[in-house]
Amino acid sequence: MVGISGSIAAVEIVRVIRELIRHGAEVRAVMTSEATRLVTPEAIQFATGAPPVLQLTGDVEHVSWLGPGEGRADLLLLAPATANTISKIAHGIDDTAVTSFASVSLGGGAPILLAPAMHAHMGQNPAVRENLERLRGWGVEIVHSFAAEGEEKLASPEEIAAAVLHRLGRPPWAGRRVVVIGGAARESIDDVRSVTNESSGATAVQLATQAHYRGADTELWASSLEVPIPSFLAVHRWRSVGDLRTLLRRRAATLRSADVVLVPAALADYTLPRRDGKISSRAQRSLTLKLSLAPKILPEVRRHAPPPARVVGFKLTAGLGEADREAEARRLLAEANLDWVVANDRASMGPGPTDLLVVTRRGERRRYSGAKSDVAGKLLDDLGRELSELRPEEQPRRGGRRAVPRPRLRSAGPTRRARRPRTAPSSARSS
Repeated sequence: MVGISGSIAAVEIVRVIRELIRHGAEVRAVMTSEATRLVTPEAIQFATGAPPVLQLTGDVEHVSWLGPGEGRADLLLLAPATANTISKIAHGIDDTAVTSFASVSLGGGAPILLAPAMHAHMGQNPAVRENLERLRGWGVEIVHSFAAEGEEKLASPEEIAAAVLHRLGRPPWAGRRVVVIGGAARESIDDVRSVTNESSGATAVQLATQAHYRGADTELWASSLEVPIPSFLAVHRWRSVGDLRTLLRRRAATLRSADVVLVPAALADYTLPRRDGKISSRAQRSLTLKLSLAPKILPEVRRHAPPPARVVGFKLTAGLGEADREAEARRLLAEANLDWVVANDRASMGPGPTDLLVVTRRGERRRYSGAKSDVAGKLLDDLGRELSELRPEEQPRRGGRRAVPRPRLRSAGPTRRARRPRTAPSSARSS
């Protein structure tokens, strides 16, 4: 359920709704009268496929949608949430349909996400800040706005959709801690030159994004990437293999509490001593570099994240046949004491489609092919099934945020019928 208040940011809500639907959600809306002055109910009906609630009637819409029972919505998203609406909800004032929906949600325990939008000075008003803190203390989660042009602007549709999916995440990923290590290592020659591997980092970003969508507490440890990182991901940066080893030690507690560590990074096999300054090309007509073997990272990851945590390594090959590719993957599986190894070929690098071969400690063999986002989702779904099949004593330590109960999905009723989502990835929920 989306509650729309009277901020000019309401003109963006159609994009938010369409983004939620793109992820498989069924969306219904409730509007304040002020919101209807900025975006028409017809536009919201076009976006959601159903008329929005404009005022409460004898159908007691706020209770039937968010009260007890099978038919209630899984989550109330307040977007945009004005200073006025935030303050009313924080003080129990129910004088609009939106605030009445929020009141029932708070009383009945239905999750609430709140995406503020207002003038910057209003956002700094001590009363507004205190009201936001009060709501946060009641379990309301805030999708933070961003400051621009003197305004606290509504978060992007992608950020809001990611927050909804994350909040509605279900087992086996809800509450899990996932670390994804990705990007290309860069070994410095001097202060301006380096030796690196080919890697776009697209697989790492998609794995972290899909894990976040599924409710996992996700960190992306990123080196050089050729693709953007979604703003909703927690990111820790590294550059060289030495930097990554330092990060492993600094974030050792995170690794010890991790449920899964995925390492699609293009790690350097060789390193070299760095020279200070910039080597002059005028003074040296040729340059000889002496490379030495770099420390192996995967065994160190395994030591920091011992069983029952799942550690997934990636093995890049170039031009090998299927049998040789599998043999390389199984060799790495044994050498680094890993749980899964994902073998991919040089031809699959970049932001386009990918083709992966997976071997597991259990002796299983899987193939995934298609868009990187789809492949990342399929891989996580299968890995999640393996986690859920473990006996309680075998389960990894629960290192993430609180476990989220399974949402109650909408059921068909005599006065309204659930629509089948237009797409139905495993992360899809009603909202």
